[in-house]
Amino acid sequence: MPIRFGTDGWRAVIADEFTFDNVRICARATADMLCASGMADRGVVVGYDTRFASDLFALEVAEVVADRGVPVVLSDGPVPTPALSHAVVDRSAAAGVVITASHNPARYNGYKLKPETGGSADDAAVAELERHIARIERSGPVPRRAGPRAVPVERADLVGPYLDHVGRMVDLAPLRSAGLRVVADPMYGAGGGMLARLLAGGSTTVTEMRGRPNPAFPGIEHPEPIAHNLGELSRRVAGEGADVGIANDGDADRVGLVDEAGRFVTTLETFSLLCLHLMEVLGRRGPIVRSLTQSSMVDSLGRMYGVPVTETKVGFKHLAPLFTSLDALAAGEESGGYTVRGHIPDRDGILCGLLALDMMVRTGRRLSELVGWLFELVGTHHYDRVDLRFDPGRRAEVEGRMRSAAPAELAGLRVEGARTDDGYKFNLAGGAWMLVRFSGTEPLLRTYAEADSPERVARLLGEARELAMP
Repeated sequence: MPIRFGTDGWRAVIADEFTFDNVRICARATADMLCASGMADRGVVVGYDTRFASDLFALEVAEVVADRGVPVVLSDGPVPTPALSHAVVDRSAAAGVVITASHNPARYNGYKLKPETGGSADDAAVAELERHIARIERSGPVPRRAGPRAVPVERADLVGPYLDHVGRMVDLAPLRSAGLRVVADPMYGAGGGMLARLLAGGSTTVTEMRGRPNPAFPGIEHPEPIAHNLGELSRRVAGEGADVGIANDGDADRVGLVDEAGRFVTTLETFSLLCLHLMEVLGRRGPIVRSLTQSSMVDSLGRMYGVPVTETKVGFKHLAPLFTSLDALAAGEESGGYTVRGHIPDRDGILCGLLALDMMVRTGRRLSELVGWLFELVGTHHYDRVDLRFDPGRRAEVEGRMRSAAPAELAGLRVEGARTDDGYKFNLAGGAWMLVRFSGTEPLLRTYAEADSPERVARLLGEARELAMP
């Protein structure tokens, strides 16, 4: 089956399609692409997460690239994806590769390409890489080479410089001395130990759960920091009297928050709070970029503070170029991935978890109180997402049903507009909305809704399912 890249990289089942042969093809294609562009002498940075054999796949990538004569720096241990992205920029490399399947199930692994900006590869870069991949697939497998490479593979610490950079993005001293009780949940992934290292040395304590790497992600189908995966984190925060719970996905580019009562703070609330923190608490201004699955609360905040808000398709490959070209204050998507001005144009769950703590410390408010403050400003908003498995053979049928759907109202709210360039989104009265779209990496139909009550959100999700898969 041909190698195809989705919303953010190529992901496949280990030992089925994700094989050493196919990873070598991707690595050779990356090296060939850089050689053709004249950027090869700037080198490639390679990192990997804690999944099964990720270190071995990453070493294979490094050796294939080095054999092509392209300088390579290989991480000396597992790294969060934002640390790899930072290394690309910090070292002025031509590109980065990280072996990770992010939040996908344990049987998956993946290959993410990071361009010189450190962000997600855009459609043009992906198309060029896939062109080289297709050429190599036609000519046969890339052989393993014995003996010395054309250039040596350099091993380096990529985590330390990244943490130093994060420490310059957020004033850590007040956080360390605030006496906060933080429960961190890296979900067995590459974010293990990061918050503890950043916040060590003061009265704030970080208790870590699921911190030891485990490629099986026991008890978690998808290592994604969303409500149904964070029940134990919620119980521990509430039961231990902690101030906050901070979770990251498998490669730590996403964040999920739990307040002091154990309530999951939705990803839409979290990004809205981040924007409020930047503009109200820190006094900064600038454009905001959000995906079409992010909250309409961000638009309300934009109007309040006089900054433009731009909506994009799903995926940071769509947000990153605008984040850079607009010199945006923040960019965020529904999946829990956000970034801020002065940082890489890519998601960072570790930095954004720290920014949530920074907001708590600077305002003296608990996380639940910050959500209440947000609702006082923009009105109460509720949100949920339901992922539906479907037979890929029915995709054309589902597409046809959604293309022909033209409801005048949904869940009792007037449909005020629709967007169909990335799924099927219906904008409703009062800032509510509903969306149906296909996952870019799995056979899932994702349904999303935001409205003024949990009951209306549930109705919208039910009607979404009826529209797509009756």
